[in-house]
Amino acid sequence: MRLLALIPHYNHLHTVGKVAQSMLGYGIDCLIVDDGSDETIRTQLRELLQPGIEIIYRACNGGKGAAVKDGIKYAAVHGYTHILQVDADAQHCLEDTQKLITAAEAQPHAVICGRPVYNDDTPKARLYGRKITNFWLAVNTLSMDIQDGMCGFRIYPLVPTFDVIREKNIGNYMDFDAELLVHLHRRGCVFIWIDTPITYASDGISHFRVWKDNVLISRMHARLFFNMLLNLPKILRNRRKRKLHG
Repeated sequence: MRLLALIPHYNHLHTVGKVAQSMLGYGIDCLIVDDGSDETIRTQLRELLQPGIEIIYRACNGGKGAAVKDGIKYAAVHGYTHILQVDADAQHCLEDTQKLITAAEAQPHAVICGRPVYNDDTPKARLYGRKITNFWLAVNTLSMDIQDGMCGFRIYPLVPTFDVIREKNIGNYMDFDAELLVHLHRRGCVFIWIDTPITYASDGISHFRVWKDNVLISRMHARLFFNMLLNLPKILRNRRKRKLHG
């Protein structure tokens, strides 16, 4: 297994270095994909460059999903077999990285996902939004296999993931994380879930656009629902295959 830590970044200079250094501590190569940050931040971001940390720069802000897609393409070109996606804002429990790696080593064809454990600092709107998204994920996969669609702390096997972003029109913003999982599920991927705490700092920067991103997520669920109806026989076949191999 050749693993690349992929960090989508937009104006999170005060935390992205901590995340990248943490990944290096686990012996993982690290790629920061800057999604059109302010020029002053991009200049300072270059100071993080060192052996094991690479940075690529998008010309303009296109959304978290667009940044992750660029990182997946980079991984494919550079011979990696797996991608560890982790947010730049350090809200994930980085100490749980080894748990994800161990699970991926044991089942290299599986998608390893963080299942968030929330604290009292979690915004209520985030909790309610996740519950709605997870309901529709159950509908659109005809299963409870995807236990959380929004946590961006995951390890993807590269081959099916690269195939999905190459063949499907996956969203570029906060709709990306959940939609990618649905398409991986429909290709027969097995999912493994690792409990991990999520922390929301009082001074943290969120790029979630309440109205725009909720509209995009709603459209994504509707699109997946009608696509599910059109491809029901294939989805059921993959479901049987997953039970046989899972």
